[in-house]
Amino acid sequence: MPTADLEPSGPLRVSILTQGGYLVASVHTALDDGQLLRFRRDLLDQIGSRRSRGVVIDVGALDVIDSFACHTLRTIAEVARLRGAETVVVGIRPDVALAMVELGASLGPVTTALDLEEAFEVLADRAAVPPAGPLR
Repeated sequence: MPTADLEPSGPLRVSILTQGGYLVASVHTALDDGQLLRFRRDLLDQIGSRRSRGVVIDVGALDVIDSFACHTLRTIAEVARLRGAETVVVGIRPDVALAMVELGASLGPVTTALDLEEAFEVLADRAAVPPAGPLR
C-alpha cells in the first residue's frame, strides 16, 4: 500500500464543494496513487470540519478505475460511515464499469448511482429512515 511519502505537492485536480449538508467531490482527471491518498485525506478532513451527513464522489471524468482507486473509494466510504456520513459514487462510465467487472475490481458495499440527482435522492432516502427504537 502506498504511503504518505507518495503524496504529491502540486494542485489536486478534485473539487470538493458543499451542497446543503452534503459534500460533492468531483474528480476532474486521472489521479495517481499519491493523489488518491491526498484526495482521501482532504475529503475525510472536510467531512468532519463541515459536519457533512453525506458525500457524493463524481468519477465521471475517469477513464480507468483500478484496484487502488477502488480500495481508496471503499476506504473513504467506510471511514465516512464511521463519522456519520453516507457515501455515493456517481458517474462510472459504461466502458469503465465493464472493465471493472472483467478485471474483478469492485467497490464492494459502496453505493453507486447514475448521476448527482440520483445520488441526492439516495442520500435523502437514507436520511428519512426513522431512527431505531429506544436502547434496551
